[in-house]
Amino acid sequence: MTRLAPSPAYVVDLGRLRHNLAILDEVQRRSGAKILLALKAFAMWSTFPIIAETLHGVCASSPWEARLGREEFGREVHSFSAAFKESDVVELLETSNHLVFNSFNQLERFRPEWEKAAGRVSVGLRVNPEWSEGHTPIYDPCAPKSRLGIPRAEFEGRSLQGVEGLHFHTLCEQLFEPLERTARAFEEKFGAFLPGMKWLNLGGGHHITREGYDIDALVELVLHFRNKYGVEVYLEPGEAIAIGTGILVSEVLDVVHNVVDIAILDVSATCHMPDILEMPYRPEIASGFDAGAKPYDYRLGGPSCLAGDVIGDWSFEKPLEPGDRLAFLDMSHYTMVKTTTFNGIQHPHLCTFEPETWELKVVRSFGYPDFRSRLS
Repeated sequence: MTRLAPSPAYVVDLGRLRHNLAILDEVQRRSGAKILLALKAFAMWSTFPIIAETLHGVCASSPWEARLGREEFGREVHSFSAAFKESDVVELLETSNHLVFNSFNQLERFRPEWEKAAGRVSVGLRVNPEWSEGHTPIYDPCAPKSRLGIPRAEFEGRSLQGVEGLHFHTLCEQLFEPLERTARAFEEKFGAFLPGMKWLNLGGGHHITREGYDIDALVELVLHFRNKYGVEVYLEPGEAIAIGTGILVSEVLDVVHNVVDIAILDVSATCHMPDILEMPYRPEIASGFDAGAKPYDYRLGGPSCLAGDVIGDWSFEKPLEPGDRLAFLDMSHYTMVKTTTFNGIQHPHLCTFEPETWELKVVRSFGYPDFRSRLS
């Protein structure tokens, strides 16, 4: 696959995508939950026809994401944002099936608008269980002083007239056990509001398709809420759909030496893999090993002018030379959706790979007009 693709390129393995969807479909069939694709994690819409065969819709964080879901996915659209402009609400009421507010202030401010859509758009509130399971503060919605979700104390004296569902999202790249603990905390604080509600959204961050996830326990949890409260239950993972589906193909441009050997690639941490710098984390590389594990050590860096555009340190069995290809693994989620054209660096091609036929298809390539059109 690495040699078939142009460089740089994101390549999505359609076979692995179907594998993940089969696991999610099992959860849906056994539990009755409806699973949505979180567009914030993966929004390669050329794959939506495959995903829409299994999942019930998408969740969106903006009017543009909601419109993409409506136009290209064609099933349910659930929208949430930390805060909306009035124009956002007007547009989202046309494109969404569910609209979730982050505060009672916004719920009441826009009540005249959403009440006109009653029966067509279901309104909900995002709550904060104040139960932190996050291992990285920047991705923890329950961190102290979080702006995301309404704490239980804010419900005192508030009207829930017209509110049909509750939503919480607290996890990030986690297995079942953190969800179980969070769900218990949620139910203790907010369970009294569930009778009479139509739905409950358990948010995202669930690594359902990762090895070791307790699917049986997830099914039991969903059935607990459905049977006890009579609510429809939604899950909205993004990574679980795309885990293991993609690689980022790169090419070695040059090798320089400054205390250590440094290989400069045609892919960039800051432009193409920003979570390396933000989270931070270390991606895996096909045939790449920890520094010191093999004879040839290299620091890998991008071509941008950012001094910190460093991807990390690896070792290899053979020395790297200009023209060599490297494949960064698990590069579908939170990559394509977060890329930039900083420095005018070439945006990677978007490709799909069909393992049954070994067909690699270049779905989209980018050129100077794409860079120019972002500026004025």
